[in-house]
Amino acid sequence: MKPFTIVMLSILVILIVACVVLYFLGKRAEKKQAEQQEKLEAVAQTVSMLIIDKGRLRLKEAGLPQIVVDNTPKYLRRSKVPVVKAKVGPKVMTLMCDADIYPLIPVKKEVKATVSGIYITAVRGLRGPLETPQKKQGFFARLRSKTKNK
Repeated sequence: MKPFTIVMLSILVILIVACVVLYFLGKRAEKKQAEQQEKLEAVAQTVSMLIIDKGRLRLKEAGLPQIVVDNTPKYLRRSKVPVVKAKVGPKVMTLMCDADIYPLIPVKKEVKATVSGIYITAVRGLRGPLETPQKKQGFFARLRSKTKNK
């Protein structure tokens, strides 16, 4: 056999093995995520809160309890997370937020939120529906709109 064929077959075998390994790792991660989601839903509570401020901050800068920072894996401690400062009853609390609902949360307004521990999983408007922010246009969509306007 030619050396080119041997090299291509070995690369093909390595790629197939990598795909199989990634498939099984993905299945395991999916099961783990489903279990965690069930746990979050089991302890969820609906709470009325006044949103004071929101932002994306590093875990150490967010003012979250030290146990949260300690339980976070080391490679995720420097990443920015969506954090919401809200008044729940008489207390002002710092809460983490799901990245999907972070843009929906209005600042300086009262909302009804589903909270699981210090994690906000859902938000509804207390007095009417929440305003959905406009989605940012991609690069090519902006170019198309500019050419249409001319």
